[in-house]
Amino acid sequence: MTAAAVEFQQVVKQFGSGPTAVTALAGVDLRVETASFLAVMGPSGCGKSTLLHLAAALDDPTAGSVRVGGRELAGLSMEGRAQVRRDTVGLVFQRLNLIASLTAKENVALPLELDGVRPKVARAAAADALARVGLRDSLDRYPDHFSGGQQQRIAVARALVGSRSVLLADEPTAALDTRSADDIVELLASLPASSGTTVVLVTHDPRLASWAQRTVFLRDGVVVDDTARLEATA
Repeated sequence: MTAAAVEFQQVVKQFGSGPTAVTALAGVDLRVETASFLAVMGPSGCGKSTLLHLAAALDDPTAGSVRVGGRELAGLSMEGRAQVRRDTVGLVFQRLNLIASLTAKENVALPLELDGVRPKVARAAAADALARVGLRDSLDRYPDHFSGGQQQRIAVARALVGSRSVLLADEPTAALDTRSADDIVELLASLPASSGTTVVLVTHDPRLASWAQRTVFLRDGVVVDDTARLEATA
C-alpha cells in the first residue's frame, strides 16, 4: 500500500497533566489518501484544530504516530518541523495575516524568500500560485483592494506556493459571506484533480462539507463517523 498523504495511528493528544489534564484526541486512526478532499466536522472542543496542528508539525502527539507522505513527524527537530511546512504542508486559517504593504504577489512569495529562494524565482512561483486560484491578473494589487473572498484566495495561494502537496484549512470561510465561502470551498474542491493537492478542511458548516469526497466527524476526541460521498465511491 502506498503512503497516505496524512496518516494518524492511535493518536492521543493531552494538554496539561494529572487530574487537570485535558484530552483533545483519544486514539484517532485516520488515513487521508493523496489527492483527496476530506472535511472534518464536530462540535467546538472536539479536537478538529488539534488534528490539523499535529498534521502541520506544529505540535507532537502525546502518544501514537502522525505521518505526512510516509514521514513520521514525532520527534522532529524544530528545523525538521519547519521543513515539513516549507516543503509539504500549507496552512490556511480564518485570519488571513496578509501584509498590507505588500502586493498579492509579494505576500505569496514571502515564505519562499524567507527560505532563501531568490526573489525573482520566488515571485515567479507566486504568480503561478495566484493563477491557480484565479487571480492571474491581480498580481500587483494590495490586499485592501480585494474583497474578503479574494483575500482568502491569496492566502490559499500562499499555502500552495512551491511544491507543497497538502493543504490544511481551519475554518477558512468563517469570516466570509455565503457566496464568497462557496467560492473558496469550490476552489479547494478543485485542487485534488487540478494539481494533485490533498485538502483537509475543518468546518462547522455541513453545506460546505458536502463539497468534500469524504467527511469525518469527531466527538470528544474520537472519530464517531467516517462517510464517503456516494459519487466518490462509484
